Order: sequence, then C-alpha cells, then structure tokens
Amino acid sequence: MDEYSRFVDWDKMDATIQVQDSKELICTDFQEFKHLARQGCWAKNHSLRAKVYLKLIGNIPCRTVTPDANVYRDIVVKIIGKRNAGTLPLPEFVDNSLVPNYCLNAEGIGAVRKIICCIANQFPDISFCPALPSVVALLLHYSRDEAECFEMVCHILACNDPSKRLIDQTFLAFESSCMTFGDLVNKYCQAAHKLMVAVSEDVLEVYSDWQRWLFGELPFVYVARVFDVFLVEGYKVLYRIALALLKVFHKVRAGQPIESDNVQQDIRAFVRDIAKSVSPEKLLEKAFAIRLFSRKEIQLLHMANEKALQEKGITVKQKRQNVHLAVHAENFKSEIVSVKEMRDIWSWIPERFALCQPLLLFTTLEHGCSLNRFYSHSEGHEPTLLVIKTTAKEVCGAYLSTDWSERRRGGNKLSFFGTGECFVFRLQPEVERYEWVIIKHPELAMTTSEPRAKSTQVSTVLSSSSIPSDSSDRLSPFLAARHFNLPSKTASMFMAGSNECIIIGGGDGQALYLDADLNHGRTSHCNTFNNQPLCSENFQISAMEVWGFKDTMNV
Repeated sequence: MDEYSRFVDWDKMDATIQVQDSKELICTDFQEFKHLARQGCWAKNHSLRAKVYLKLIGNIPCRTVTPDANVYRDIVVKIIGKRNAGTLPLPEFVDNSLVPNYCLNAEGIGAVRKIICCIANQFPDISFCPALPSVVALLLHYSRDEAECFEMVCHILACNDPSKRLIDQTFLAFESSCMTFGDLVNKYCQAAHKLMVAVSEDVLEVYSDWQRWLFGELPFVYVARVFDVFLVEGYKVLYRIALALLKVFHKVRAGQPIESDNVQQDIRAFVRDIAKSVSPEKLLEKAFAIRLFSRKEIQLLHMANEKALQEKGITVKQKRQNVHLAVHAENFKSEIVSVKEMRDIWSWIPERFALCQPLLLFTTLEHGCSLNRFYSHSEGHEPTLLVIKTTAKEVCGAYLSTDWSERRRGGNKLSFFGTGECFVFRLQPEVERYEWVIIKHPELAMTTSEPRAKSTQVSTVLSSSSIPSDSSDRLSPFLAARHFNLPSKTASMFMAGSNECIIIGGGDGQALYLDADLNHGRTSHCNTFNNQPLCSENFQISAMEVWGFKDTMNV
C-alpha cells in the first residue's frame, strides 16, 4: 500500500481505482486544470488525487495564522486525552450532521472525530458548519496522517480570499445558501419545484437539505468527483450538483406517489442509491449542462438573501416560517384568488420575500378604478404582486420587483424600470408563469464588469430609473440588467407607468397594458418575458388587487 492508504479500507473502495502510482500532474493553466478536473483525470489514481488535493488546498490564500500539522500534533493529546475516539462528542456547530464513514477503516473512522474536535478548538468563530464531518472524512482518505488532514481542512476554513467561497461556517451563511438554492430550483428546475410544492408542507425545509445530499448522503465515489471540481471551480459547483440531483430525482420519480411527510427522506434515500440512476460522470455532465448565471449573479442573490435574514433577525438556528403559515385561510382573503392559488404564486417568488405574509394594498372593489389611487396605495412598497380578474373570469397578473415610485425618475417620459426578478403569470383558465427571457436563454446576455459605453441600446433601457446609486442598497438578482450587455433593449422592459397607463413587459408587444381608468386592458406576446397572451387579448377588468409583503418575523 502507498503512503496515502493508511486510513482506507480497500475492500470498500472502487475496484478500478489504482492504489499506487508515482505519476505527477504538471499543469499551470487554469482552464486546462478545470477541464482535467471535470474529465476525472485523477479520479482513478488514489495517490495522484492525494497529491492534487494537497497542491490545490495548499494554494488557497489563508489567514496569516492558520493552524498547521504541527499545531495538531501539539494539541491532540491535550484535547482528546485517553478518551475513546469513536465515542467523542462532536461540537454543536456540526448540527448533528451525519459523520460518513465512506471507505475509511476503523482507525480512520475514529480519526475523523479527533480532527473535528481539534478544529473546534482552533476555530472558535465557527458557529454552524454541518458539512465539516464529510469534508474531514473525505480528505482523510488522501492524507498520510491525521495532522496532514487537519492542516488541509484548516486551509479550507481559513480561506481569506473574498472572491472564493468554500464552506459555510455560520448559520446565516448556511441559511442564505439554502434560500439561494431554493431560488435556483425555482428558476432552473421548475418541474421539480412544482412537485416539491405539491407534496411538501414546507418546500424550503426540503431545500435546506441540499448540502446534506452532497456532504452526507452521496456515495464516496460521487462526492470525491464533486470535490475534484469544487476545489478548482468553487462553491457554484455545489449548486450545480444539487440541482442535477433534484432533476434526476424528478425524472426517475415522476408519476410515482410521494408521501408529503416523507419527501425529505425520499430524496435522501434516492441520493444514497444514486448509482441505480446515474453514474458520477453522467451526474457531472447533467450538472454542467445547466446554464446557470455567472458566479457574480449568484453571489448577489446570496447577499440579498443574507441581508433579508439579517433584517429579520435570523442569524442563529430557529424554526422557519413556511409558506403554509405565510398564506393561510385565517390571514388571507381575496376576491380574485383562493388560498391555494396564492400559495402557488408564493412558491414562485424569491425566497427572501416568501418569508413574509401577503398584505392587501389596493383593490378596485374598495378603492375604485383609478390609476392615481393605485399609485398612491402601491408606492413605498417593494416588491408588489398585481392580480387581475377579467369579466370573462380569467385571472392573470405580475410579480413586480421595484417600487412604482421609480417611474418618476423618467420625468414625464414613459420609461421602463425594474429587474429580472419580475415575472408575469396566468391562473385561470390554466396556470402558467413566464419569467425574464434571459433566465432560460442566457446566451442573450453577456456578463461584463462594465457596460460598453457605445451600447446605446443598453443605455436607452438602463436609464437612471433602473440603476440604484448604491448597488449594495438594492441587491436584486437575475437581476439588475446593468450587469449585462443586452443585444436588444426589448429584453429588459420590465415595468413602466405614467398617468395614462401601466405597461408590464415590452418589445414587439406588451404582456400587460392597463388604461388610466383600470377598466380596460390588453395582453400579447412580448420579448421581455417571451410569453403567450395572459388572457383574452383585449379584456375588461372585473377586479384588480395589489399585494405587498408584510414582514412578520422581525425580532
């Protein structure tokens, strides 16, 4: 056996993996290294993978004082003493996480707990890190001794590069990542999301398992392949893999009954047995086929979710309010939509607002059919939900990301504002949601750090009304169109209003046009949402409601 086999039970390992090989990997180009990681260049060579891990982790920029192997040798006896390693209590910050044995031998299984206890001693600022046991167990397979494993994990935890996010170490970061994953599922796995909403009382509770799928349930050969790419490309890879797992779950389980109270267990069991459905290579292939937005966009989304949690005082673990509590019969009454229909809409909105309860701001049945009254009741609220019922009993509407007062920034000129979180929908006669066209067709947008000065089409759309002076003040993902060079201004015509009309969605038509009397409207295909008409193309309004988002969770 080679020097990296001390903690490995080879009877549990994939038989195709080579035990010994003196092969070295010489590669300095990042793109080539990324390609090699995705292709599994070192996946079948145990000692080569160990050397690659050591090199990649050793290159992570760290805090000046980062515990190393010598520190471990100094403290392990003092901390562990003569206690049985296999029964050592784990620190609270791992949140009763699974401690996977993977392919470790008896010595390795005990060593995992020892290393975690020593990490807790050296990192008192870690308050919540459920992924840690899995990371320690994984790296122990590729370590010459406990001290080397300890040093590698410390390097990951002590990373001080603000652009490189690795492992969540606080509940705020963890919970934000769960909300971000829920947002990404809502955008990129809509069929699976629809299933989760239908069978789960608390869909965010299901999505909060996403890291457990990767760091707990996923078999060793899979998690090692994920880690290969994660060390090269970063946190975004984890979202990709979790989305791919959910897509495969939905595909395999489509049509099969899923009990509402067992969906979490169903997914966990499915991930444990993922080998029955897809190989590691195929899983990675599916993950990288998902056309996610840029790392920058996802980071902005995570920051927005983190900010929302901070504002609600949720920085330590506590019971989450689910959508059934946000929208229920006792606190919700509408003349247009039922509780069930409102819950369906609530499942589409960004996670940071799904924590809130609906608050009726304006209704034509009470406030009259006046655009000015609509503005006076809606302004000061962001986001808002517009719901319309026609005289033909059709129901449609829009989720609008931005305060209607922004319309004034255009002066007397009708100008568009808003962000790519806006969407339009219909509920009757059938349910359909239409999101920003860029989400499903990201090739229409090219992410850049600065908009091209000569791009008059972009500057036409991105007037001052759509660009906040302080980007940290309004973190709206998918997103402020200012991050893109759009080939056509019609790709980001989200919302506009004047004293004569309201327009939602533009470009070769309008998703919704409402007149000043809120009496008549029209709908057609538009480029911004690539939608079908939301109801009869020319319609008369029977009732219209505007809903805001009531914060019920401030401490």
